Amino acid sequence: MAEAKQKKSAFIALVGRPSVGKSTLVNLLCGEKVAIVSSFPQTTRNAIRGIVTKEEGQLVFVDTPGRHVSEKKLNKKLMEVSDRALDDSELILYVVDASRIPGAEEEAIALRIAGSQKRTIVGINKTDLPAVDVRPYFQFIKEKLPEIPLERCFKISCVTREGIDALLACIFEMAGYGEAFYPEEYYTDQDISFRIAEIIREKAVNRLRQELPHSLYVEVADAELRESKTGAERQTLWVRAFIITERESQKGMVVGKGGEMIKTIRQTAQKELNRIFDWKVELDLRVKTGKDWRHNDTILRRIIDR
Repeated sequence: MAEAKQKKSAFIALVGRPSVGKSTLVNLLCGEKVAIVSSFPQTTRNAIRGIVTKEEGQLVFVDTPGRHVSEKKLNKKLMEVSDRALDDSELILYVVDASRIPGAEEEAIALRIAGSQKRTIVGINKTDLPAVDVRPYFQFIKEKLPEIPLERCFKISCVTREGIDALLACIFEMAGYGEAFYPEEYYTDQDISFRIAEIIREKAVNRLRQELPHSLYVEVADAELRESKTGAERQTLWVRAFIITERESQKGMVVGKGGEMIKTIRQTAQKELNRIFDWKVELDLRVKTGKDWRHNDTILRRIIDR
């Protein structure tokens, strides 16, 4: 087969500081909810794969945890996830936030990808925000990553879609030729339990106090597909899941006064899960404590290395 008739195929790892908009960008590129989104830094804890299949071929975007300088055990595990994705992917999409000036963490990321400049594209995000000046980032790229040409640096906005089509076209152009990794209808390869846990965690972290989101994770204990009792065609997916806090004192925050907080989390999560899945989802959501889980290697491996 002539090369011109072959399809493009590549894995693309996204890298950037926390809260630069990597997850939002992946969701936009895929046209579906692939990664959970929160204003809290380092919400992403896993390598989340979003799949884009077009006439040109198939791209698999790997959303990674935001790179943050910290010696905490959880953060080190998150950086291992990011490092593996960077090493294993054919291309790198470096995402920066145009509303924040480059700093020490940005320099650390530039140093990490300095040896991969020939396979790196830059997305300068949040250009829709008022009074944003992108010139410091163009200067930063010129000084720290001089092998990345200007034509591979894109001003983008996930709100207005500025630069998104041009960015995607550039990635397809840089991708090599090869077979598709997934069937055409796939937009992610996450298993059902993982997706359920992530949606619940998103609804929880977006409603709880700022220090609490990093202190919880979600575990799906049971999931059972049941036939409809009313004879309707849509089956019911019954799920029992636990929001797990680090300390006993945090359980009350998750439950809320009169159980209102956990009720809201359950209802909003269930609503989104009903939109995502073909089944009607019934969610039994509870809270328990996993004492100091962020320092437990076994738990960290279970929730991060999946």
